[in-house]
Amino acid sequence: MEFEIKMPKLSDSMEKGTIIKWLKTQGEKVEKGDPLLEISTGKVNMEVEAEVSGLIKEILKKEGEEIAVDTPIAIIECSKEDIEAPPEVNAVDTSYFGSLLHKKKEKKSADICIIGGGPGGYVAAIRASQLGAKVILVEKDELGGSCLNRGCIPTKALVRSAEILDNIQNAGVFGIDVKEYKLDYAQVIKRKNEIVSMLARGIESLLKKNRVEIVKGKAKIEAKDTITVEGIKTQTQIGAANTIIATGSKPLKLPIKGIDSPNVITSDEILTATSLPNSIVIVGGGVIGMEFAFILNSFGVEVVVVELMENILPNIDEDASNLIRKIAESKGIKILTGTQVEEIQEVKNGGNIVIVNQNESIKNIYGEKVFISVGRKFTIEGLGLEEVGIELDRGAIKVNDFLETTLPNVYAVGDVNGGIMLAHVASEEGITAVENIMGNKHKMDYSVIPSAIFTNPEVAVIGLSEKQAVKEGYKIKVGMFPLSANGKALTLGKKEGFVKIIAAQDNKILGACIVGPHATAMIHEIAVAMKNHLTVKQLAKTIHAHPTTAETIMESALASLQQAIHF
Repeated sequence: MEFEIKMPKLSDSMEKGTIIKWLKTQGEKVEKGDPLLEISTGKVNMEVEAEVSGLIKEILKKEGEEIAVDTPIAIIECSKEDIEAPPEVNAVDTSYFGSLLHKKKEKKSADICIIGGGPGGYVAAIRASQLGAKVILVEKDELGGSCLNRGCIPTKALVRSAEILDNIQNAGVFGIDVKEYKLDYAQVIKRKNEIVSMLARGIESLLKKNRVEIVKGKAKIEAKDTITVEGIKTQTQIGAANTIIATGSKPLKLPIKGIDSPNVITSDEILTATSLPNSIVIVGGGVIGMEFAFILNSFGVEVVVVELMENILPNIDEDASNLIRKIAESKGIKILTGTQVEEIQEVKNGGNIVIVNQNESIKNIYGEKVFISVGRKFTIEGLGLEEVGIELDRGAIKVNDFLETTLPNVYAVGDVNGGIMLAHVASEEGITAVENIMGNKHKMDYSVIPSAIFTNPEVAVIGLSEKQAVKEGYKIKVGMFPLSANGKALTLGKKEGFVKIIAAQDNKILGACIVGPHATAMIHEIAVAMKNHLTVKQLAKTIHAHPTTAETIMESALASLQQAIHF
């Protein structure tokens, strides 16, 4: 007999799901309960299991397709007995809410319970296990958190596709004639999904290797040593001597009239779409907004960026911000700074009009889609923080220098504590919290934190900018070296950019900014130097291989000493 596998309804509000990856192939035998495929609802990724044992006769829907709930997606050839078999004692309703009525209750214990499986949580779990702790990791969605599933990794996959397209379009400069090519955006997204799935499975494997128990579901802190987890099939009570909250953040939506239009999207939705709009208005010219501006522009989308501040990328070196703006505009990206969004209006024939105010002048901007990229808010809903006495500070969980909250033995790491919202900071905070729990008391060191921005060209910064150093009272010397004077950069066809090092009068390195090819990798040479208290003089005296883009760091250090050789 034939049994239809249908797109499941995971919640009352779910109407569609996207097939991320088929885990089985047509013609393959499966057992009841085997994972068949991975789907995404735009917010949650989940595996769909085989409801019967048998042979996959036909796969009806492809990876990347968005499918309505209850639509058949595959057919399994099975016996009549399999279909008519009575339900198992612990069987649950196929919907999430239906399953609440049939949950199996269980109890577990741990030395450390970690809530959230993103870069702060899973790294903390592994480190805790390495130090001998019994660890339970609670995750309600996907392992890897926003960084892996809806941020760092998927955007860099798109960045790479955009780079390949740029290389093809400019191949003639290198003496290569490319006559025909086309952009298959569905394949771009499929590749992105495959990378994300592979890394997610890698995290799960690492956790299992390190004997970390994973509990799926939504956690609530009942007391300093008690957490309850509501899963789809189970309700778990965890007794834990210590708890680490690592629940991260999610896209922020401003109180703008019309922001709930179906054409208004965040980074979550833009990363699951399998087709491109013809035009888009990006609200927010920060890191995420400008990365997507370059990506979408490369893919042929008409892009307008609206930024409230006077500069895009307002938190980085002004020379870098100005250069990125110049390059963006040369590529056709329109940028409006000092501009506030007043309202978003739907257009009957499709798309939106974004009404903005620039210097008291009202302008209307059309976009088929509107992408909101104006920051993130802390994911704390349902954790029960106030009930147990965990204090907040401007919406974030308040922590001390050791990352402990106002409830003893409960810690908070990553975005949710309101600090520097970077994945690598979350990971280091996770390790620091664990080591404090295990008796190795020390504070987080925030003095040397590199930041990477994947525009085209890349930008990387560390430490103080030139303006910040002056504001803090330093008498500074600045070494700046242009990429246009570097042989390797010229061979790459990437001459736009520079390396700038800011140093004190005693040659202490205060900060740096790099714009250009390999910037996000090269910044770590300066990070190592700063962490180990090396001076610009020591950098300048370090022989760098030729020809490399890294030579620009040596030349910039020499420039700060007024000894530059090649510029």
